[in-house]
Amino acid sequence: MTEIKNITILGTGNLGSRIGLQGALSGYHVIFYDLNEGAFHRAKEVFQKILKYLVKSGKFTQEETEEALSRIFFTTDPAEAVRDADLISESVTEELIIKQKVWEQFGKLSPAKTIFTTNTSYLLPSQLASFSGRPEKFCAFHFHDVFTARVVDIMPHPGTEASLIPLLEDLGKKLNQVPVVIKRESHGYVFNFMLMALLGAAGRLKTKDIADIEAIDKSWMVNFNMPMGPFGIIDTIGLDTAWHVVAARGDESSSAFSALLKNYIDQGKLGEKTGEGFYKYPNPEYRKAEFLI
Repeated sequence: MTEIKNITILGTGNLGSRIGLQGALSGYHVIFYDLNEGAFHRAKEVFQKILKYLVKSGKFTQEETEEALSRIFFTTDPAEAVRDADLISESVTEELIIKQKVWEQFGKLSPAKTIFTTNTSYLLPSQLASFSGRPEKFCAFHFHDVFTARVVDIMPHPGTEASLIPLLEDLGKKLNQVPVVIKRESHGYVFNFMLMALLGAAGRLKTKDIADIEAIDKSWMVNFNMPMGPFGIIDTIGLDTAWHVVAARGDESSSAFSALLKNYIDQGKLGEKTGEGFYKYPNPEYRKAEFLI
């Protein structure tokens, strides 16, 4: 594989949809796969919101965004999704067993040329690679926001072919991202490793009843001149995603924090994507001018 033309996105959630849209804007043909068509309707809503912003900001013309949309396809058929895939980007639920089953399925369906990448936030590629059947063609290729936070992490496992790294670096640049190569496997790459230290500290402050959520966020926002605090960040990431990461740690503080997150999750409060998490959306308190007065 020396040139990537066709990208398949497994999982059409908030981040998967953004990765695929950026792929289409960068000239690639993109196929989205999900278990149900409802995910596609939500993805199209995300597309329109982002494209409207990109046109308004002058980064793309209306014609260019329409051309990008013409390069996007959707399917619930696994075989069709990967029939001509040069690269797969997997963004399914952040749960080890689910991801392993997905790679076992798509490793068998994919052409010999296909490069396998996972967008996992906290798992290691070595935990998934063997299930694909071609571990040498497997690598973590992890995006952040895609359009505002433009880092893409490239983290091989010990069995990844060395030739994949420069190929993914080149792809990352073509997708308008800043590639960051991770030398050794690390839970959370670089940024997420640091971020989880922040979120874990915020969780301890809350679960030990040292301060309320709003106070914790205000302290962070004012001192670092940030648009949101730790709990606003979790709302953006998704409480379900944060819970999978925190629950896997198993120490006393993480167990208390995961219990807090699970309480919200059980009420259907997953964050911004469901309209409510620690804050209510689309107009959370921390975005209001009076929040920091």
